[in-house]
Amino acid sequence: MKNIIKLNNNNPEIIIQDDWQLLQSEDPILDTIVILPLKDWLEKTSESEKATHQYGVWLAPDDEVEELEPWLNCLPIIAIQFPSFRDGRGYTQAYMLRTRLGWEGELRAFGDVLRDQLSHMRQCGFTSFAVREDKSVTDALKGLAGMSVVYGTSAIEPRPLFRRR
Repeated sequence: MKNIIKLNNNNPEIIIQDDWQLLQSEDPILDTIVILPLKDWLEKTSESEKATHQYGVWLAPDDEVEELEPWLNCLPIIAIQFPSFRDGRGYTQAYMLRTRLGWEGELRAFGDVLRDQLSHMRQCGFTSFAVREDKSVTDALKGLAGMSVVYGTSAIEPRPLFRRR
């Protein structure tokens, strides 16, 4: 993946070298660090491979995040696919992973990820973003500064504004 922005201590930075490779269902599983579709990760990896932190998993919009619950402590990264900027199911998946399941690892948005979405994605708990390759990653950084104050609750600030005063 290219055009990666990652939050490091809540400060965004562009990642020049990202070793994670996103595999599709038909791709062979390589001997490198890869992110597999949920179905392949569940079916093609053994219990010992799941426990080695070697593979990440990516969720399509129709995938249920609860299927990952038994292995959350073993996953180094979870990536959530946004097939279209109009598809908001990934926000819900991220929020559920952070708030209901307590996932604390790297949570990456990929697919049709654009500058205007980054601030909202951050509020849902994403910590890295694979910006669409035809867009400027430098310009996309400005999207993370989009909202200075969030009134409602979010995955990163569960208290509404009136409770923070």
